[in-house]
Amino acid sequence: QVQLVESGGGSVQAGGSLRLSCAASGLTTSSACMAWFRQAPGKEREGVAAIYTGGGNTYYADSVRGRFTISHDNAKNTVYLQIDSLKPEDTEMYYCAAVSRFACRSWWHQWSGYYYWGQGTQVTVSA
Repeated sequence: QVQLVESGGGSVQAGGSLRLSCAASGLTTSSACMAWFRQAPGKEREGVAAIYTGGGNTYYADSVRGRFTISHDNAKNTVYLQIDSLKPEDTEMYYCAAVSRFACRSWWHQWSGYYYWGQGTQVTVSA
């Protein structure tokens, strides 16, 4: 059984930083697309960042490029999202997603492309 477990969320002041973690079990992530999505009440689910673990290719939404960094530790089967310069607009529930594929460049931001999902971790940013 595949499980994705997120951690690292919390409440921080604007301008602060957080590092989210997503630990995968029951899934080999050495050749997979792993991504972070976020969603706030009344808004659509938004793809934030993704990584192809086989080659290290990374992809980012325009809204977070330059502030968010995605990375993967193959030995630990864990994907990370480093978030810097947090803004109140970043206050959302963040979800980890994964799928075993060998490419994700053209579709990484589409939630329907991912098969496995975590339960989410809340990020709250105060002004």
